Amino acid sequence: MPTVTIASTRADAEAAEKVEQHHAEMAGRLALLTSDVVRAARTDRAGAARQELLSWLRDDLVPHATAEEQTLYPAAAEIAEARLLVEAMLAEHVLIHRLVGDLEAATDPIEAAAVARALETLFGSHLAKENDQLIPTLVASPDYSVAEMLDGMHELLGGHDASVAAASPAAGHQCACGGHDEAGLPELDVRTIPHAIRHATIFGALDGLRPGTGLQLVADHDPLPLLAQLEQRAPGAFDVAYRESGPEAWRLELVRKA
Repeated sequence: MPTVTIASTRADAEAAEKVEQHHAEMAGRLALLTSDVVRAARTDRAGAARQELLSWLRDDLVPHATAEEQTLYPAAAEIAEARLLVEAMLAEHVLIHRLVGDLEAATDPIEAAAVARALETLFGSHLAKENDQLIPTLVASPDYSVAEMLDGMHELLGGHDASVAAASPAAGHQCACGGHDEAGLPELDVRTIPHAIRHATIFGALDGLRPGTGLQLVADHDPLPLLAQLEQRAPGAFDVAYRESGPEAWRLELVRKA
């Protein structure tokens, strides 16, 4: 059952929704990069996959955490019922930074893959607390304006367009020749992701793909609405191939065209 957020103003309700969507996009990107690190662990791409993940962590996840500590967390800490939650989430930020450091220091690809999985799991749990507890507490309070706190905060709301993100490094085949290694595409299994943020999670992963790269999408139904929405967002930008069509799972390969 989806969480119902009660906001004191419409602007705060919209801000809360934008934060949750950005969280979903970040989770999708992290899932894709982590999957690539794990799949590449026993190949000559292990080092490159780890560097791609580290670049995203430094450029996106770490600034996001810093922005939260400067805006949302101080406000939430002033609300009695959220004070312990903020302390716990700050402790999780310390763990996230520590895992990023462990990933940087890892010399063995298998060790790097294990650290990446641990980081993905921790970040997913952390985002759930923010979406389901921290943000609802803030937007329900008439003493704070979440919309004003987040005004212009790209680190917390996202907002970059897909054409810019597509130019960044991404998982999978790394040249722009239009070919791709189908067997080596990283997998994004969305069957356990809540429906409310499932599409945003997928788009977060897809937006990070540059020409010639792709992913394997695993869903519990034929994702025709998703494909229609993707075509609206990026007309003709992706090749789509069904590899499995139910009844329990649908597996698709989506590759950004060169």
